[in-house]
Order: sequence, then structure tokens, then C-alpha cells
Amino acid sequence: MSNNPVGWFEIYVNDMARAKAFYQAVFAIELSALENPNPDSFADMEMLAFPATMESYGAAGALVKMAGCQPGVGGTLVYFSCADCAIEAARAETNGGKLVNAKMSIGVHGFIALVADSEGNVIGLHSMQ
Repeated sequence: MSNNPVGWFEIYVNDMARAKAFYQAVFAIELSALENPNPDSFADMEMLAFPATMESYGAAGALVKMAGCQPGVGGTLVYFSCADCAIEAARAETNGGKLVNAKMSIGVHGFIALVADSEGNVIGLHSMQ
């Protein structure tokens, strides 16, 4: 494998408006609507993309609301890169999320924090300071 192993991610949600407000507030970003790629098979699918560019490293991804895909603990853990993960962890708590693990050192690899989003998904926050 010559590239980073993650090329795309999806975070499943039950309440798109609530999840959109949570992620926009925590990361100080704007999510944008994605067109349903297969309305015949997934008529109810709704997607909001995180800001991304093909010219930078890292994975693109989206919030996804669709039948059969439920949020919650125990699924895939996505780590978001941050300048200082404690800042986004604090924003998560003030925007409908919960702190799972406060900022902690992972040695030479920097620091991580874990938070539950507004839908109950646990996401990781990573920073080098």
C-alpha cells in the first residue's frame, strides 16, 4: 500500500440537522451537500461532505443518513487531525457531545482525545501538541 490507508469515511447519523450543527461547531467548518449517487437504490440517502481537497494528504468523508446504517459505539473510529485536540474536545462538550477520554499523550505520536458526537458515534481527535 503506497498511500495512506483511509481514502474515504462515512459517519452515520439519525438526525442530519443535529449532526451538521455539531460537526460545524466543533471543527469551525461548513459541510456541503453531496448528490445522492444512486437514488434508485438509496432513495432516502442524505449526505453532507466535510471540506476536502484532492491536492492535500488525508481522507475525505461525509455524514450519511440512510436506512440500515445506524450510528453508535463500536463501529469504525475516525480520527480528525487538530492543532490541539483539547480545543475540539471542549467544543464537542459544549455542542451536544460528550467527552469519552480527555487529551492524553501517545508518546512520540502526539496526543489524542475521544468524544461522542451528537448521534452517539465515538470519534477521535489527534494533534501533535
